[in-house]
Amino acid sequence: MKLRGRGKDFYWIRSGFFTILQNLSGVFFGFASFYLLVHYLLDEHTFGSWTLFLSAVTVLEIVRSGLVQNALIKFISGSDEAEHPKIISSSFIIMGILTIGCIIISLIFSPILANAWDSPELIPIFHLYNVVFLLSGILVQFNCIEQANFKFRGIFISSFVRQGIFTGYLFACFILNIKVELVNLVYLQIFTILISLFLSYRYVKPNLNLSFKIYPEWIKKMYHFSKYAFGTSVSGILANTIDQMMVGAMISPTASGAFNVAVRITNLVDIPTNAVATIVFPQSAMRIETEGKEAIKYLYEKSVGVLLAILIPAVLFLFLISDYVVYVIVGNNYDDAVSLLHVTLLYSLLIPYGRQVGTILDSIGKTRVTFFIVLATASVNIGLNYPMIAYFGVMGAAYASLVAAIFGFFIAKIILRKELNIRLRNTLIYAYKFYPEMYDKYYIRAKRVLYSRMKKRKSFSSTNNKNK
Repeated sequence: MKLRGRGKDFYWIRSGFFTILQNLSGVFFGFASFYLLVHYLLDEHTFGSWTLFLSAVTVLEIVRSGLVQNALIKFISGSDEAEHPKIISSSFIIMGILTIGCIIISLIFSPILANAWDSPELIPIFHLYNVVFLLSGILVQFNCIEQANFKFRGIFISSFVRQGIFTGYLFACFILNIKVELVNLVYLQIFTILISLFLSYRYVKPNLNLSFKIYPEWIKKMYHFSKYAFGTSVSGILANTIDQMMVGAMISPTASGAFNVAVRITNLVDIPTNAVATIVFPQSAMRIETEGKEAIKYLYEKSVGVLLAILIPAVLFLFLISDYVVYVIVGNNYDDAVSLLHVTLLYSLLIPYGRQVGTILDSIGKTRVTFFIVLATASVNIGLNYPMIAYFGVMGAAYASLVAAIFGFFIAKIILRKELNIRLRNTLIYAYKFYPEMYDKYYIRAKRVLYSRMKKRKSFSSTNNKNK
């Protein structure tokens, strides 16, 4: 499926539209749920416990997806259609094995974590979440198959409905003054993911070509591709969540909640980064097979440049109004949130470089290189968290993440120069040119097309009048 000319532009516009919508709706519903929970439905300790629980299960979810997702998308995008049933079936087998592993880990470690966080009420919640593990594994498969086929509408709709129902329930509890129990939130997740599965199946069905056989060669091939992606996911998610977990264990769940506030606000600037990474991966997997490394080099530099052009004004704006944003969202409940936000916004500017490094290197089969970059960065982050939290308190977690992000940036810079001859100054050039190009490509061209149509219509009207 090679895209040219208008088809290529249409792909980016259509895919970008649905992916941006998905990320925007995710952040909107996430913020709405967060606002209702932190202000009206949960006390500070219970909210902190819920945040820690979500961090723990998210680790397992992302690790499991990491061992399947990239391999499934890459091999479907870059292989002959006749091989797709074998790839999809092998992926389901791997996902099933990993899901069983997640359930076993949850059963073993849930009492340990609940005790460390002084939240014994989390033990039955961890156990109930195993049902979500079973259902979400299937949903991940559906979403990956759609993404590999350059389709994003079903992913957006199923995600929108799932998150919308969850937020709607919380809003109803707020209006009707219903007490929210954490266990009921997990029951709600089970219900919403069932609805999401039904909707997603309707969109993925034309491409859901299963073969009810075992293909050891494809399982082995996907495993060898994904084993480093698996390590990357483990390292990445630990680096992103260990700080909150350590803050919860070393200080309190309430302090972890304050850190979570800053992270959630910073996630606003992650919307375009996540969207571009989702679109770029299947494209780069296809282009490495058809156009070679030069096309991948351009894809990386251009995508990072576009992201920087969008992010820099957004980060500056959030930095200037951070006090107001935090006050509107959580009031005066979390005193450290503003200072934490200032630090998290600084390292968010480095996220496009790191995220796109992983996307590009994975798509060209360099998962081992990605793994070592993320492992090194995560090791620095995890290694710095304990001493910095002990010395600076909750601010230490943000400082550790900032230092780790800077370290990862320089490591990635060296690797990219060696592998693809990528020059980071080109990303700044593309960022500088972004707005003039957008103005010329869309506004000026649209104006010319509109003028041309009006001219033709006027000419046609004049001709009709003369004929009469």
